Amino acid sequence: MIKQCVIVFGCLALGEFAVSMTGLKLPSSIIGMILLTVFLKLGWIKLKSVKGISDFLAKNLALFFVPSGVAIMLYLDILKDSLLPIIVASIGSTIIILAVTGWVHQIIRKKL
Repeated sequence: MIKQCVIVFGCLALGEFAVSMTGLKLPSSIIGMILLTVFLKLGWIKLKSVKGISDFLAKNLALFFVPSGVAIMLYLDILKDSLLPIIVASIGSTIIILAVTGWVHQIIRKKL
């Protein structure tokens, strides 16, 4: 399990390094996970090398939402003032994402 943690945290560190060196406006965790995906696709890292930690993190995924849930409860009075725009933006963006995803999927299916 330690080797698996080192691999995942190593990719996170590489993402942090890439962001600090290039000044990218993306979170370093996203860059790290993209790097991990690329390394898996290239075969530099075998899936069995990170399967245990990834299964553990996926099983406990709900715990990662606790801080944001607490923050929502702490700032509920501020959010009440902007509730309608938040709901409209959430519904609108969800519809747009679903439509674009379906459209891209259809295009890719036609080309394959």
